[in-house]
Amino acid sequence: MELVESAKRNLTTSTYAQFSGRASRSEYWWFAVASLLLIIAAGVFDIAAGSSAVVTLLAYLILIIPGIALSVRRLHDTNRSGWYLLLNFVPLIGSILIFIWSVTPGDKKANDYGPASK
Repeated sequence: MELVESAKRNLTTSTYAQFSGRASRSEYWWFAVASLLLIIAAGVFDIAAGSSAVVTLLAYLILIIPGIALSVRRLHDTNRSGWYLLLNFVPLIGSILIFIWSVTPGDKKANDYGPASK
């Protein structure tokens, strides 16, 4: 999966808030890159327009639900519950664990959360 394909897939109404299923590493990381680029562009626009981060805030609000849903599906790809995402609230250790799991290859075969991701 590539940058534009991942952004389109995760920002459409069909997968915008889909918490079931699985997501590949490439889908997850390309969406992270697309989100970062969008936030940077929104910040540059806010600075150029002299606004008080309104566009940046709007971009964050648009990206938060698909970002969480994709993170849950990424955990599913490694055969972990999406509830593990709450480990991000544990300082340092939680974020490190989530990062390690996000770069770990997913199960090659079907697991508890569905067939293997493409």
